[in-house]
Amino acid sequence: MTKSNPGNYFEDFKPGMEIIHATPLTVSAGDNSLYRALTGSRHALYSAETFAASNGFSSLPVDPLLAFHVVFGKTVPDISLNAVANLGYADGKFLKAVYPGDTLTAISEVIGVKENSNGKTGVVWVRTRGENQKGETVLSYVRWVMVHKKDPASPAPEVSAPELPDAVAAKDLSAPDYTNWNYALAGSKWRFGDYEVGEKIDHVDGMTVEEAEHQTATRLYQNTAKVHFDAHAQKDSRFGKRLIYGGVVISIARALSFNGLESAAQMLAINAGTHAGPLFAGDTIYAWSEILDKTELSSKTGALRLRLVATKNHPGADFPLRGDDGKYHPDVLLDFDYWAAIPI
Repeated sequence: MTKSNPGNYFEDFKPGMEIIHATPLTVSAGDNSLYRALTGSRHALYSAETFAASNGFSSLPVDPLLAFHVVFGKTVPDISLNAVANLGYADGKFLKAVYPGDTLTAISEVIGVKENSNGKTGVVWVRTRGENQKGETVLSYVRWVMVHKKDPASPAPEVSAPELPDAVAAKDLSAPDYTNWNYALAGSKWRFGDYEVGEKIDHVDGMTVEEAEHQTATRLYQNTAKVHFDAHAQKDSRFGKRLIYGGVVISIARALSFNGLESAAQMLAINAGTHAGPLFAGDTIYAWSEILDKTELSSKTGALRLRLVATKNHPGADFPLRGDDGKYHPDVLLDFDYWAAIPI
């Protein structure tokens, strides 16, 4: 018996199983600053305490994606240490603001399992919630992961695949009333009524990801996945080198989306997400967005449903997504569907 953690294999996951993940993390103002340094995030709501306080927050909040990555990172040693790939996200809700000084803990429930036809791997669905020090759920989401079996000869479990919503319902979204939104300080005059369903926006800017940067980001989230760190082991992998954590792609693409969506600052929900291709150090991320839907939350605040597409070494002016065969364009890294609040 070893005292070190070898991680769970597909056979270890059973529907209804609950996992309390180590290690709680107190998020600091320094984490907020480092997150901005690593992603280039520029939204005023997460940059200026004065701006946030004038729009319904008690102080400068933590970027919802930073909170998401912290909670996600807690789950890796138990859920995806032996994963082949993280396949997707759904039904993600940001329920309460997180502030520096809050301590986040992650708890996951296994909600589905399905062995793959090759008998060597299987898909595991988990619903993870992040709680603060008061026991309040600040965020929750579903993800599914392809995980290696420890023994290919072990019998396949009964299939138990959950039904998931196509999107978080608009009635389940909440955001403060943006009563004192300063458009000049936010960086754009565009507001809720200026965006139309079906509109596409090329975010123009690109960001090259360096080896040290993506490793620092992933360490910030305490994500221990081997594929991101162990160059010695990864030299014998399919790609022959380390992969960049998909959360780095999400955050940088979201930061790039500032150019065109400056006032759509607060992420409210994650409807779906697919990591369509791998990213490596030295590659450049570009991004474009499509307005999928919109809804009014109050007389002061609305929400845009946005598709965020990240590409590799391919500027977004031609809006690459899928080919005629329905498959993702080879340069597409991420297809991410989310709701964001914006002033009316």
